[in-house]
Amino acid sequence: MGTLVFGMMQSLDGYVDGVPGGPHMDMPGPRLHRHFNDTVRASAGIVYGRRMYEVMRYWDVDQPEWDAVARDFAAAWRPVPKWVLSSSLDAVGPNATLVRGDAAAFVRTLKSQLKGEIGVAGPTLAASLSALGLIDEYQLHFRPFVLGGGKPFFLGGGAVPSLRFVRAESIGEDAVKLTYVVDR
Repeated sequence: MGTLVFGMMQSLDGYVDGVPGGPHMDMPGPRLHRHFNDTVRASAGIVYGRRMYEVMRYWDVDQPEWDAVARDFAAAWRPVPKWVLSSSLDAVGPNATLVRGDAAAFVRTLKSQLKGEIGVAGPTLAASLSALGLIDEYQLHFRPFVLGGGKPFFLGGGAVPSLRFVRAESIGEDAVKLTYVVDR
């Protein structure tokens, strides 16, 4: 059975995206980027909402300014199966499947059919899947930035599930990764 994992970089004050025109997090350094490359490479697949999928489509086409670590991320990301839960998109790109209808039923089926970690991409989608009790693990990658507002990691104002701390790790140049599992 698959494990549904929500993990993102976030500021020390808990935001994954700042307010437009406000402070922002710098791109990860090479060691932290390689950590994310390895995470994506080991993933059984990734479930996206529309907005985060549109952001990640950047990795579908090579860019001349990419360094070796960025090229490696694209090479790791492209073959990973992607499922995009959206009622507004008409089509998705390579190695992605557009999913309409009952998201909860789809994710339950996906978890029952896959082995390994299935990523959840984006706080909006994570909030809805968390409210349904479908997320199994949260990976919070804190970076030394304070955004002061924006989109929080735990979005939606709903109750955060009961979590059990698993581990803390120093990752890359400037991040601490905290891992929690849902205490069922």
